[in-house]
Order: sequence, then structure tokens, then C-alpha cells
Amino acid sequence: MAVPTDLADHVKNLAALARSGEVDALADETMAWSARLAEADDDRRGKHRSQRQADARQSLRRLTPEKMPALLMTLLDRSVEVSDAGQRGILAALLHELVKPYTISQDPDDAEIALAFGARHVTYFGGDQLRELAERVLAAGRPLPPEALAVIRRSTVHGYWNSAQELAPLLDKLTDLPALNVGEPWADRALADVAALPPAEAERWYALFRHATTATSAKPSPKWETAGRVLLDAVGEPGPRLREWLGLVGRARTIRLARSQWEPDVNEAFDPYNATTLRGLIWLLAVGDAAEHPETARVLGYLVETALKKAPGIGPRNPKVANASVYALSRIPSDGALAQIARLASRVTYKGTLKELNAALDNRAKALGLSRDEVEELAVPTYGLTGVGVRVERFGDATATLDAASGTVSWLNSAGKAVKSPPAAVKTEFAEELAEFKAAVKDVDKMLSAQAERLDRQFLARRVWPFDAWRERYLDHPLVGTLARRLIWLVDDTACAFADGSLRTLEGKPVTGEQVRLWHPIDRDVDEVLAWRAWLETRRVTQPFKQAHREVYLLTAAEENTRVYSNRFAAHILRQHQFHALTAARGWRNKLRMMVDDTYEPASRDLPQWGLRAEFWIEGAGENWETDTTESGAYLRLATDQVRFYPTGAPANHAHAGGGGYEQWVGQEAQPTDPLPLNEIPPLVLSEVLRDVDLFVGVASVGNDPTWSDGGPDGRFREYWESYSFGELSGTAQTRREMLERLVPRLAIADRAHIEGRFLVVRGELRSYKIHLGSGNILMTPNDQYLCIVPKQAAGGPADVFLPFEGDRVLAVILSKALMLAKDTTITDPTITRQLALR
Repeated sequence: MAVPTDLADHVKNLAALARSGEVDALADETMAWSARLAEADDDRRGKHRSQRQADARQSLRRLTPEKMPALLMTLLDRSVEVSDAGQRGILAALLHELVKPYTISQDPDDAEIALAFGARHVTYFGGDQLRELAERVLAAGRPLPPEALAVIRRSTVHGYWNSAQELAPLLDKLTDLPALNVGEPWADRALADVAALPPAEAERWYALFRHATTATSAKPSPKWETAGRVLLDAVGEPGPRLREWLGLVGRARTIRLARSQWEPDVNEAFDPYNATTLRGLIWLLAVGDAAEHPETARVLGYLVETALKKAPGIGPRNPKVANASVYALSRIPSDGALAQIARLASRVTYKGTLKELNAALDNRAKALGLSRDEVEELAVPTYGLTGVGVRVERFGDATATLDAASGTVSWLNSAGKAVKSPPAAVKTEFAEELAEFKAAVKDVDKMLSAQAERLDRQFLARRVWPFDAWRERYLDHPLVGTLARRLIWLVDDTACAFADGSLRTLEGKPVTGEQVRLWHPIDRDVDEVLAWRAWLETRRVTQPFKQAHREVYLLTAAEENTRVYSNRFAAHILRQHQFHALTAARGWRNKLRMMVDDTYEPASRDLPQWGLRAEFWIEGAGENWETDTTESGAYLRLATDQVRFYPTGAPANHAHAGGGGYEQWVGQEAQPTDPLPLNEIPPLVLSEVLRDVDLFVGVASVGNDPTWSDGGPDGRFREYWESYSFGELSGTAQTRREMLERLVPRLAIADRAHIEGRFLVVRGELRSYKIHLGSGNILMTPNDQYLCIVPKQAAGGPADVFLPFEGDRVLAVILSKALMLAKDTTITDPTITRQLALR
């Protein structure tokens, strides 16, 4: 076989392999040809493309007819895994031509082949064509395969080409249809479990499924729920099965689906037919006795999160399922359900579901006669913790101890000896209890993360607690206490923290009082701030978020001159999707910008306690559809501009997606609302808003990407990358510098490392290295040669290095790089050693 040097060689090889009948080798060559054609089309936009494809099809048709179906399905299987849109388009066009003869043939065998091909898509053929193919198979006395029924039902849900109308007669005359579409793990398990039951018991489950398929409204009616209760009672104890099935929702499809050139990865979405039934089953789970089981609330919380998990080009995978799960949680009166709602309300960013969560919390607060904040605080469960942060669980003679603060579990066997994992006897004799314990450990981790985020937001919430209530809900709470005891508080304006069993001042004096609020460095003396930092570091207290080391952003001379806006974070290039996720996590409103003729509001954060709205002006960056957008047309990058403040209720500003300036749209007789002078913004508000924006820039800037030394697409961002990667330090990076000045002398590499301006300088055996304290990027001697080291996605700090706060990933990356480069002769990664060898 000739080694291909161009497309003509590929086509010759295709012809030779087709004549030989080697299907796998022919599929390999077809994939290589399609990849090469995609590259050629990138160079010369589709010139002679039709002819090239025609030549390839002619070569493939030399394959014998009996082997063509195997080639068709093999190519389809391989196309599913292709990520390049251009290559997917070429393969889709080729496959369309290859399947066409089977769609027009009257042979039922060919109809089955066409249906099998269509079944590997969300929907493929039009409704009339699907019906004709199915009827040819049925006329031959053959049943329709489950995969074919699945694509038929998906097509009716999509409604393309009048599919629902065209396919209705076919579905009406079919009997014994599967209750669910195959291809998703949860549905496959449900179908298999029910099929294994005695016929009478199975029929009761099928009746329950049929009822679930009617869950087409936003919420169930009383009549629907009443009918559901009857069916649940007939089944007996549906809870265990339902929880097991629903716990599999969101896992990778068992039947992978192909997609068109510009279609997102459809395998990340939920089957649209199954989603309706899934919603019905979720509602039913909250109707019967199963609602009271503690695992039910966990499963529903999991469903909210997995249904809202974002997929490229799709967004949240299925908000319908997420909202159904929130509704079910709101109907369950247990503390566990309330805890899940409160946790999700602090984590979920999808507006529709967040609205449902907030409504559920507000309704519960109203029913209890409490404020929303109080309900959120009371909703935090203890998860069996005794004291603060510790749960001891006995399994016969073995003991497990959970340390909630670290998330670790230690085990003692029956002899009292420490072991790394549960003893075998625990796994066999206490399987159910062990599963519950492990689930609680996961719940503790999730809830602690949610509570840390909620506490971090209290700075701007202006929250003040009565001392006794605060002590019960925070300082002495078995779970939240693990966070509260690592923070600094103001008790009647006396700064204190937990030490030696009680609240104490810096001098060690016990503290009590009437009111409590969170301590913030902006309104405290510098000496006090530095003293608390030293206090934490001396006692090796790691705060759950930056508090003592929190960045403070004061009004600058430049901002006094611009008066109503800040340019402090203007002219940056950010990765849009990462920026969008960060804004949602920090409570900002933002929409993904598409490269379309449309307008957008700026990213904004409402501050109702202060009567203010903060705005961060951004616009799409780039004009090239191929290099500057995702497949769905969303900008890959944004350019940043001003930060402004307006009164609550001021008209929104709008700007075109690609820029051109923001303006307010008001009626002819109305006047635009002017932005507020920055010197009138409360210092705490200004500081916290600018800290958010610094976070957005510091995390999402393309300047952080060590692989962008060439400037990205066409080198357009080289100047920005260089200026950011090694330029002046932001507020966050300044805090990082101050932290490292104290930390480096304590490191094992103290004799090889020191701070020098914007860099942590590390002396290795081969080179010396300058690690930028803002980006974490590296220059090395001689001549400030760039060293590209890509950190692992989940990179954390070295395990033996104490840090006084959590959440600064760049600091952890800098420390990891420093410790590695100090021993550069031991580095074995070839991507690094090749760079070190260059002179």
C-alpha cells in the first residue's frame, strides 16, 4: 500500500482496499482521507471539494454490496469520536450518500440497515421516511429494534419536518413498546430490572412508567399526583429501585450518537423522550413513602447538579429535569430535603432553577415564620457529627472517624490498629451502614463548600447576628463550626477568633458580647491586619477563604480623575466561558456573547442592601468565525473595559456583541441615569466589587496560559500575553507576593529562592528561574528565555507547605513549580527537559 502524500494517493488506496474487501483497513483509510481533506479545505475553502468527495465515494463503491453495511456502520462508529467540525462535515456528507441506497430500496433488510443508521443519531430521517422504513420492516413480520423505536420517538419530540404528525399513525398501531428509550444507563437498568420481574409485577411498573410519560406540564396537578399515589401503592416499595435508577442519570450513554458538522456533542444531552418520563418519576419519588428516606433527598440534589452540568454548545444539560428535582425537594418536609435546597441555592447559577430554589426557601421561611437567612442557617444538618467537625461511627468492633475540616476518614480495626480502609468484616457485615456513612462523608464535603461560599458573601450582605444565635448556628455548630472557628469576627466591634476553646482577642483575652459580624480588613488598622495574619500563620490556621489576607482596593488617583468609572481592569483579553462561570459563582449576571448582530447588557452585580448595581463592561474579541468562536458561534474571548456603579433600578446599558460602546435605552421623554461618582461608593462595596473583577481577570486572562507564548490565533495577542505574563502585579498578585515573602524563608528550598520584584527567583542546578507572581509563567537564564510548564488541571499546593487560606490556585502552582525547578536535574518530563537543554 502506497504511503499517501496527497489526497489523490488516499483515493487510490481507498480503491485498492475496497477491491480487497478489508473493511477495517478501508475504514482506517477513509478516516485518514477525511482528516486530510478537512485540512486541505482549511487551506483553500472547499475548492474542488465536491469532486474530491465524489472520487472517494466512487472508490468506496468498489466494495462488494454484502460488505458495504459493515463499512457504513464502522465509519459511523468512528465518526462519533471525531472532534474536528470540518472532518465531521465531510464524514456526514459521505455517510449520507452511502446510506441513501438503503432508504429507497424496498428490501426489508435494507430498511433495517437504514433504521440502524438513523438510530445512531438524535434524529436523522424525516418523519415520513422513518415511517416508510419502519413499515417495510413490520410488513416483513419483523419487530422494530429498540434502537429504531428510540429514534422514532426522539423524532416526535423534536418535531422536525412535521415528524410528530407523520409518525403518530405508526406509533398508534404499535403495541408492547418499551417503556423508555434505550441508550442511557438509567433507562437500560430500569428496563432490565422490570423485565426480570414476574409478569403481573412488571405490568404494575409499566403502568407507573406510562403515567410518568404524561408529565408534560411544568408541575404536577393534584389529579396527576392522586393517580400516581395509586400506582405507587400497587408497586409496593418503589423507593429503592427509583433511587437506584435515578442515581445513574447523567452517566455516559451506552449507545453513542453521531452529530452533524455544527451540532454540539449530543451525547452530553439527555434523551428528549426519556426526559419527560424522568420528570414524572422524579415527581413520584416525592409523593409516596420513599420521600422520607434520607437517600431520596441526596438523589434529588444529585439530579439538580447533573442536569445543570454545562456541555459545550448545549449549556445546562436539562433544566427541565433540574426544576422537577427542585419541585420534588420542596414537597418533602424533611430536614435533609431543606438542607439540599439550601446547599443548591448557594451553588446553582442557572437562573431558572435558582429562581425555583429561592422560591422554595422563601416559602419554607414563610411557613416557619423566619427570615430567609435564618432558614438557610437552620437548614445546615449535622450529618451525625459530635462536637465540632468530628463523627465517630462504630461498625461492630471497628471504628471510623471523620474529620470534617480535612475531609479525611481514619479507621481502626477490631484490634484497635489503624488501617487505611474499611476492614473486610465491615464491608460484608455492615454494607448498608457503610454505604450511608460514605454518602454522609460526601454530603459533608459538598455542604462545607457551599457554606464557605455563603459566608464569603456575607461581607456585602451587611449581616449582623445576635451573639447567642450566632454561637449556636456558627461557632458551635458541628459542621459550620469547622469554618467559623477559622475566621475572624467582630463581637461588639472587638476583633476575635477561636483559640484554646473560646473566642479570644489577639492578646488572648476571652470575648463575649451582644452582636456579631464578620471582620473585614478594609475598616481596620494596618497593624491589626498584619497582627491577625501573623496570628493565623503562627497557629497554622488555614482560613476557608481569604479574610485576613483579603485584598483591599482603595480609590486610586486615576479613578479620582475619571470620577465615575474605573479603568483599572480594562484592556484585558479573557476566555469568555471561564469568565462566564466565574461571574455566576460570584453572584453576577452575565450572558454569553455570540458573534451575531445583537446587543448585550454588561456583566452586572446587584447590591440591594446598598441600593447599587455594579457593571463591568465587556465585548466580544475577534472577527474570525473559525478562530474566534466556538462551533455554536459564541465568542471564545472577551475584551474588558470600565467598571461603573448605578443606583438600583437605573436603566440597563447595552452594547453590540462585538463592541461599539454602551448606552442606555430610555423613552423619548426620559433621561439616561448617570453613573455614580466612585468616591460616593462605600469603600467596602468598591473594594469587594473590584476584587471580584480582579478575580475574573486573574483567572480567565489568556495571559495565564503558558502555551500562548506565540500570541494565540495569528499571533494577535502576543503583545498582551507578554505584558500580562510578566507585567505589573494586580491586587491579588500583590497579596501573593506578601505571602511568599513570609513563606519562602520557611521552605526547604529557602537557600535557593527569594522574591525579586514581580518574581519568585529560584536557583536550580542547570538554570535560574523567574516565576511571575501574577501569571505563574517562567523566564530562565540566560536572556530571559521562556519556559513553558503546563500545570495539571487539578494542581494543588505541595502537601507539606502550609498556606493560611484556601482558594488561590496560582499560588499553589507557583510553589509547585518552585520546588520542582530547585531540583531541575531530577526532572524527567521530556516536554520540560527539551526546553532546559536549549541554549
